[in-house]
Amino acid sequence: MNVIRSIQRLNKRELEEGISTEASWHTDYRDTAFIYIGGLPFELSEGDIITMFSQYGEPVWVKLARDKDTGKSRGFAWLKYEDQRSCDLAVDNLGGATVMDRMLRVDHTRYQARDDEDMRDNTMGDVDEEAPEKRRAESESDSDEDRPMLRQEVELEKLLHELDDDDPMKDAMVKKKQEEVDVAVEKLKKSKRKEKETAKRRAGRHRR
Repeated sequence: MNVIRSIQRLNKRELEEGISTEASWHTDYRDTAFIYIGGLPFELSEGDIITMFSQYGEPVWVKLARDKDTGKSRGFAWLKYEDQRSCDLAVDNLGGATVMDRMLRVDHTRYQARDDEDMRDNTMGDVDEEAPEKRRAESESDSDEDRPMLRQEVELEKLLHELDDDDPMKDAMVKKKQEEVDVAVEKLKKSKRKEKETAKRRAGRHRR
């Protein structure tokens, strides 16, 4: 929320003072065509994100963070535009917007791809044709309904967005936080499985 308000204040000040686009705070990110998107409704797919952000330019790459076990959305993503100037429009117009009762957080970012990551255009339909294994994993997930992000997931999202790519501690900090997320998610799954088993036993006793 603080980041959203800071961006809104910057834009308001520039508008009031009549600051030119060449002197705008956006110029600090002229070297990157990536944006970070947080606060996404868990129901949205990559295709939905592309549709939403196509209002302000031509997306050429999108990555929606998903749970590695269930394939479910974790509520944040990265998107690259063909034209860097589209980032400015998306940040100004969609940052702070409410979608399905969740407030979007949209900001410039310098995305750092993994060595083995495919950065070719993936917006032409492939992203919606998810692997059958992922769809099965999602449908067979221990959780059949969307859940709010865990505290550890929120902290990981914040780390990914706010740590400088040049920070030598970034990889270690992200790895440690991801491990905490994995432990927390597994603990939640076990708790839900136990609840289901308890409910089944109670239902069995009632039928007797």
